[in-house]
Amino acid sequence: MTTVRKLEINPITRIEGHGKITVHLAEDGSVSEARFHVTQFRGFEAFSKGRDFREMPEITPRICGICPVSHHLASAKACDAILGVEITPTAHKLRELLHMGQVVQSHALSFFHLSSPDLLFGFDADPATRNIAGVAAKYPDLATKGILLRKFGQDIIKTLGGKKVHPWHSIPGGVNRGLRKDERDAILKALPAKTADARQALELVKGYLEEHKEEVRNFAPLETAYLGLVNGGYLEMYDGDIRLKGAKGRIIDEFEDWEYIDHIGEHVESWSYLKFPFYRPLGFPHGSYRVGPLGRVNACDDISTPEASAELKVFRQAGEEGMVHHLLYYHYARLIEALYGLERIGELLEDPDITGSDLRVTSSDIYPEGIGVIEAPRGTLIHHYQVDEKGALTGVNLIVATGHNNYAMNKGVESIARQYIKGPEVPEGVMNRMEHVIRCYDPCLSCSTHAVGKMPLKLTVISATGEEVATCVRE
Repeated sequence: MTTVRKLEINPITRIEGHGKITVHLAEDGSVSEARFHVTQFRGFEAFSKGRDFREMPEITPRICGICPVSHHLASAKACDAILGVEITPTAHKLRELLHMGQVVQSHALSFFHLSSPDLLFGFDADPATRNIAGVAAKYPDLATKGILLRKFGQDIIKTLGGKKVHPWHSIPGGVNRGLRKDERDAILKALPAKTADARQALELVKGYLEEHKEEVRNFAPLETAYLGLVNGGYLEMYDGDIRLKGAKGRIIDEFEDWEYIDHIGEHVESWSYLKFPFYRPLGFPHGSYRVGPLGRVNACDDISTPEASAELKVFRQAGEEGMVHHLLYYHYARLIEALYGLERIGELLEDPDITGSDLRVTSSDIYPEGIGVIEAPRGTLIHHYQVDEKGALTGVNLIVATGHNNYAMNKGVESIARQYIKGPEVPEGVMNRMEHVIRCYDPCLSCSTHAVGKMPLKLTVISATGEEVATCVRE
């Protein structure tokens, strides 16, 4: 089918990073192709080579200002493996506390600031009001709670890491700072109010999903497998085994994080800098899966904290055999995880180890490689380093959380395009629905660090009158 017109959303709004959507229309106005493109390139894997591996927990947070804690922790875990050490209980719990602060602040940002305008005003509302400023004007109490919930998570990060963005706390073998009792008590004092705010947000999103059942069921429907960390079957965010669960609820595979390379491959397309991870035994695209909040709550058996566990049981009533595939349920799953993060913060702060002083384990050993895996707010994040005998990096591979969802994001954009576009006139609300597909996954495109092979390049020369004079393409 010949393409006669191309629609483009560039940039996609209310996400982190730079990406675009292209929709190609045939002569009859039907959709011939729709794609989600990541247009920025970072290259951290290439320019990190030659650096001492101990620098990586400070270098890799610069990949992104939204996900610095995630890269900081995954990097530190990879460095622990290179040293061959197991960190102390206090260091482990302080790292997890830092991580829970990141989960809470990131999920609050995603829901309240980026996605709630579409849910509160509707996909077809005027863009002039369908934004966070519009939310603040019409729902000031809700907007304030969203801001303060994010601030609560950021304050935990600042307390431990010295600043809210690009903290420096986790180091190879442990952490460089403990938690004082007065700092612990201040966080505990603020915790009940923030937990109440998370509960209110949960009721809001549940009400939306109930009121819009038909649209929820038909919004970019897709059944996939799901991948996430588990610990004894429970939801795990910092340290666990990687589980892949099929669309019908069967556990396809479960393996230790350091075995990832035997199970996860990476596919490349010429039109995006973001790779397409897949489960090797099934190949691409059949081995594609989803990660992030929906991926984790589908992959796990249960959640270890009481309120989040109870909410998970309600959540699973929306699916068959406990598996929920509806894309808009990403928002519900995200808020369940925010509630879990708040409950887990309380558990960690009540643990006597959290104010301990045994912070670091040293080692003179240098093993040839180290792998660190955590659950970033957006999904499973993998850092894999190879070093020489002096500790200089000879190889770096990063599989970022957003990448795992690349195939699903493309299928979702295509689904909305084919459902709503039937002719040359495309209402703005339809374009916004395609953008919201991407917002559901809360991608962090700054973290999409590389592609394999040559850097594709298209150079177009335009004359003063706007005509295309020449085009040069490097594939």
